[in-house]
Amino acid sequence: MNAVDYRGRTTLITGASAGLGTEFARRLAARGSDLVLVARRAERLDALAAELSATYGVKAEPIAMDLAVAGSGALLAAEVERRGITLSSVINNAGFGTFGPFHEEDPERLREEIGLDVAAVVDISRAFIGGLRERGEGVLVNVASMAAYQPIPHMAVYGASKAFVLSFTEALWQESRGTGLRVLALSPGATRTEFFDVIGTEDAAGVAPMQTAEQVVRTALRALDRRNPPPSVISGAANRVSAYAGRLLSRRQLVKTVARMTGR
Repeated sequence: MNAVDYRGRTTLITGASAGLGTEFARRLAARGSDLVLVARRAERLDALAAELSATYGVKAEPIAMDLAVAGSGALLAAEVERRGITLSSVINNAGFGTFGPFHEEDPERLREEIGLDVAAVVDISRAFIGGLRERGEGVLVNVASMAAYQPIPHMAVYGASKAFVLSFTEALWQESRGTGLRVLALSPGATRTEFFDVIGTEDAAGVAPMQTAEQVVRTALRALDRRNPPPSVISGAANRVSAYAGRLLSRRQLVKTVARMTGR
């Protein structure tokens, strides 16, 4: 093991007001990291920042911002610089999904989904990766999904966006080798968070058992602590088996199998 030392460093976490973002914040605060907490819901961020500061004695700066807007990376970087904060790590966790037949989806909602799940990930990664590489420490985590490993009928845009995040992040892993920066794509399966509240149904979860946010974040941190961290990690043994089994099928077989398993 070659564990990451977060003490005295600062980690920026997007989507920090709930789910995996909140769990990342708590686990990293426990390991001594100061935090920049980013999400739209200011009250939740303020409460979380106060909790983490009181419990772990770390600095926690809340930034209320809608990251689905164009140029969110530059806007966020400017705000971080204005506050005099130097980052060592970034966790791109913010995102949401939509569920339903593609031809019935709201076009504006789809644009927001792509803006947050794809464009913001690229924008924020680009805004901060240069500084992270120069400092030669810390991590860049982009949250993908099991949806990245196969087409998802009724979640076509979400699955495609997460396939982008997986491919994009694995490429950054290779580009960043030798710099000291650890880059990781994290792929959870169905997880008990507010994700399904936003979608409006748990039908999108499929048949695999749901994990907890704690299990998913523990998987990510263990992967990052390895002597030679991988470019990506799937959380959950059943999810790993599913992803690897999908490689044995043709694309036709794969999409039909996913549709049957999810009742679509």
